[in-house]
Amino acid sequence: MSIREILAAVCIILGILVFCCSILGVYRLKYVLNRMHAAALGDTLGLFLVVLGLLILGKDMFHMLKYALIVIFFWVSSPIATHMIAKVELLTDKDYEERMRGK
Repeated sequence: MSIREILAAVCIILGILVFCCSILGVYRLKYVLNRMHAAALGDTLGLFLVVLGLLILGKDMFHMLKYALIVIFFWVSSPIATHMIAKVELLTDKDYEERMRGK
């Protein structure tokens, strides 16, 4: 096993652990915006680490470019989708202001 394979395995395993923590946060947190934060962590950091591990293992430039485009697509689309979901939640949640005041 080469250092390159070990480094790729560490990145992939760390990415999977981030995804597991993200899934746990989505199921355990109560408020929608907190759940969105946990899900966004998996989208950005987890995906980045897994794809970084695949990029380290990659031998073909075409496949490595596709992996990089996947990360770019997720990093562009995820904040937009998260913003829209948060905006809908704030506009439709009647108890939001009371929750923020601490009552």
